[in-house]
Amino acid sequence: MSGFEMRGFDELKKKLKQLGDNAKALDGTHAVQLNDLFPTAFLQRYTEFQSVEDMFEKSGFKVSSPEDFKSIPDAEWDAFIQKHTRFPSWEKMQEKAAAELMSRKLGLK
Repeated sequence: MSGFEMRGFDELKKKLKQLGDNAKALDGTHAVQLNDLFPTAFLQRYTEFQSVEDMFEKSGFKVSSPEDFKSIPDAEWDAFIQKHTRFPSWEKMQEKAAAELMSRKLGLK
């Protein structure tokens, strides 16, 4: 009976360690910039916009500060998101963006 040799475990071990390290770095609460949450590639794939700034500009709402954004009525913002993206609401858009951001941060994408 002949034996066989398995290779690649060292590389797998390195990748699993890196994944674990990346996951530890994501533990807890983190502030995320909108441009990091919604990179150009995400916006081009799921919306009519090229950037977060483009989205705000075309929304018709004045968004020069976080306070401006918070003052937009939720129903009106959701209607805008539904009309100009592939998402039924701002919440669903944020959920998808957060999932993709986590995948990138973990090194899965």
